[in-house]
Amino acid sequence: MHSVLSGAVSRKSLIALLAFCCFSLVGCLKKEKASNKDGSKANSKSGVFKINLGQQPTTLNALSSTGYYASQVQSYILESLLERDIESYGWKPSLATKWEVSKDGLNYTFTIREGVKWHDGKPLTIEDVKFSFDAIMDKENRWKTAHSKPYYENIGEAKILDKTRIRFTAKKKYFRNFDVVAGLTIIPKHLYEDTSKENIKRLNKTLVGTGAYTLNEFNRGKNIILKANKSWWGKGDKSQKGTNNFSKILLRFIQDDSVSLIRAEKGDIDFLGLTSEQYVVKTSGKKWGKEVFKVKYQNKSPKGYGFIGWNLRNPMFQSKKTRVALYHLINRDLMIEKFRYGMSLPATGPQYQQSIYADPTIKAISFDPKLALKLLKEDGWKDDSEDSILYKIIDGKKVPFSFTILEPRKEFVKYLTVFKEDAKKAGIDVKIQFSEWTTFIKLLDERKFEAVRLGWSGGAVEWDPKQIWHSSFAKAGSNFIGYKNLEVDQLIDQARETLDQEKRQKMLRKVYRMIAEDAPYAFLFNEKYGFYAYRDRVGRKKDTYTFGIGTSYWWIKK
Repeated sequence: MHSVLSGAVSRKSLIALLAFCCFSLVGCLKKEKASNKDGSKANSKSGVFKINLGQQPTTLNALSSTGYYASQVQSYILESLLERDIESYGWKPSLATKWEVSKDGLNYTFTIREGVKWHDGKPLTIEDVKFSFDAIMDKENRWKTAHSKPYYENIGEAKILDKTRIRFTAKKKYFRNFDVVAGLTIIPKHLYEDTSKENIKRLNKTLVGTGAYTLNEFNRGKNIILKANKSWWGKGDKSQKGTNNFSKILLRFIQDDSVSLIRAEKGDIDFLGLTSEQYVVKTSGKKWGKEVFKVKYQNKSPKGYGFIGWNLRNPMFQSKKTRVALYHLINRDLMIEKFRYGMSLPATGPQYQQSIYADPTIKAISFDPKLALKLLKEDGWKDDSEDSILYKIIDGKKVPFSFTILEPRKEFVKYLTVFKEDAKKAGIDVKIQFSEWTTFIKLLDERKFEAVRLGWSGGAVEWDPKQIWHSSFAKAGSNFIGYKNLEVDQLIDQARETLDQEKRQKMLRKVYRMIAEDAPYAFLFNEKYGFYAYRDRVGRKKDTYTFGIGTSYWWIKK
């Protein structure tokens, strides 16, 4: 759902705690002429890059989509004013060629690239840039962009200066003001300004951008095929040297990790994100190391974390003592040893613990069933019922301690089963409900759940927790569990206006600490490493770049 926020650099997307899986080509796509063997100075796009998206996007609509899967598709098709350099993390040209920041730091002027065309042949204009911002901030929310508003709320206006220049003016200081406008995803006004139901329905399954790839086919329930954009402005531009070297990209919707591994071994997948379990015990067949290779890597890209979120609107979860007790019933050390082969760390709070904004004094909550029972009894839960299920009198009614966890990934059910069995010993009835992604997102949006197992992607290097943790986004936004802490709100607001990183770090470490102590989530794991597999037909210069794997620099050798 959400590190994402449909492709904008500044957004976060909600992911179902999955490694990025890749899948297959079924033989229907024509192989193109091979590129240079060393991948250097390849002037023509070559080969079909075959990956697995994992799930079908619920919508491709560039404004209303919030999911990880849509954002992955959009990242190939849509572009922003500037883009991050994968080595330095600095900004470099994209749809804008020049940019200026005023001395007071509140005005940002961009000059857009001339001669750029949308995939439907119409020219990119400065009006498209202004519309892309105005649609997000639309007061009537006609484009369903509530999830994006917190990032742009400090930008007062976008003013066109002439046919190639636009100036964004900030209402007040915010440490990421420039980042959010630089990362603004630009969409075609001529397609999105019509908000009729018929047009919105059409935009949910089509996508037109200016990027290196066009949407060629969207085969519902099967795949998405992208085709190289022959008119892409990036051809020959030095800022894009060595990137986007595929003639086509095939994204399949295969949810089963075991199936995707088999297809990688057969040669139907060129790149496959691996779990630690797959890396250690499921990649040792005769083809591994000869035709398909596995990589363990580390880089400086922001890391995500998984969690079990409690719907705090439910009286069952409104007591912090009860939430902490539930936390003590999650045997993360066992899960890490049994399912993750020691490759993960138990998470401590609402940001990956390697981040400079994570408070290093916060220790992971231990697995301690005795302490959990003690806390539950102190909190009014009783165990003298006939069915061995704890109960509590809430609002004058006897409420059994029984709830359902929504789970969007079958591969994660085994983790929840461990929790379920330990919770049962403590007198808590935990049910696990696997939910298909579209239904899952709908239930989240409508707040119709008791507990949910999910994950956040890493997002930006500079942490802004507002969208997920500020109470103003409990009704509509990514704070779907309904977390509210006024002191946390105040600290978040104060930190956003603090430009000095050292001072902001102190504030956000306190935010981290307070949220961790409130235990609105049971924070699960932080990764030590990343893992992936690639086929021998793929050309690469190195395993990883500083801030990402860098698949956009890969090419097909044969």
